[in-house]
Amino acid sequence: MSAVRIETALLIWALAWGVAPAGAEGVPEPAGYKLDDYRSAVPDTLAGAAVVDTARAKALWEAGETVLVDVFPRAPKPANLPEGTLWIDKARATIPGAVWLPNTGYGVSPLGMDAYLAAGLEAATGGDTGAPVLFFCQINCWMSWNAAKRAMTELGYEAVYWYPDGLDGWAFEELPLEKIQPWAP
Repeated sequence: MSAVRIETALLIWALAWGVAPAGAEGVPEPAGYKLDDYRSAVPDTLAGAAVVDTARAKALWEAGETVLVDVFPRAPKPANLPEGTLWIDKARATIPGAVWLPNTGYGVSPLGMDAYLAAGLEAATGGDTGAPVLFFCQINCWMSWNAAKRAMTELGYEAVYWYPDGLDGWAFEELPLEKIQPWAP
């Protein structure tokens, strides 16, 4: 099947299920963070950040000077597992070289997540808030928008990129992926 036919089929599927393309026109930026309905149409912009498409994300990745941050959420280990139960964290397929900082894109951060985001970014950038950082998740996912905004407004990062098509856009172009585990301090 040709790339055009695949793209057309995906667009028809998305429209049938009521999924708007990333950066759907008319979606305004909230004044603060997006607090709910994280898998919905996202705005075209993020004030203070450069919004990039897959071609630009790939170019930044290939140049090797930008920290890529995947903020896709991860289910926590259940607190009520019977003693002796083996829990194996699920790896995530993501852009090679990306750091995975799960659960850092909620509008209201779960306890400890702000410190986890700050520590993860500090480790990935060597503490340089001027280092370029690209945030992504999936298409129509506000998690990356929130995390990128938080990095700028609360942590002082100055060279922030937001990739709204995220891993879906990357995989659609059949770009390489690697399995990783979440960053650990």
